[in-house]
Amino acid sequence: MNDINKSEALAQSILGGELDEGECLALAEHMGVLTLKIGETLVTEDEDRRTLFVLAEGRLCVCKSVGGAEETVYQMRAGECAGTRAFVDGSRRRAALRAEGDVTVLTLEPADFEAMVETHPRLIYKVMRAFFRITHGNLMRMNLESAEMRNYLLKTGGRY
Repeated sequence: MNDINKSEALAQSILGGELDEGECLALAEHMGVLTLKIGETLVTEDEDRRTLFVLAEGRLCVCKSVGGAEETVYQMRAGECAGTRAFVDGSRRRAALRAEGDVTVLTLEPADFEAMVETHPRLIYKVMRAFFRITHGNLMRMNLESAEMRNYLLKTGGRY
């Protein structure tokens, strides 16, 4: 798992969806790699860490503390990103990320990303568009889940 091709993993991710090969290589040069074993925590809820994470291999559990117990709210799959909000605006983490097996994660720090503004402005633009798509996708998923819950509670919109 340590021999990951960062550029290839990036190209397969939602973040690299519209990047060409050269742009993937340029961005990958600024990214780090972390490996985790089952049960290890990548980031904790309420942590003040601006790192962007791109899941290259494995599965990550997105967990929240609810009434003193940890609840899984989502299971990330390879190619998905976590931490776009904290990366952009510096806010604290809203959830913890925990490995559900052997995991490889690409990391990107804001300073490394910002250092590319002058040399790769088009790449920066494309990544910011990807952030918007990621955020919009999350919002759409949450709206759908909210509507399904409302329908279930009110016993409307389907057979419950």
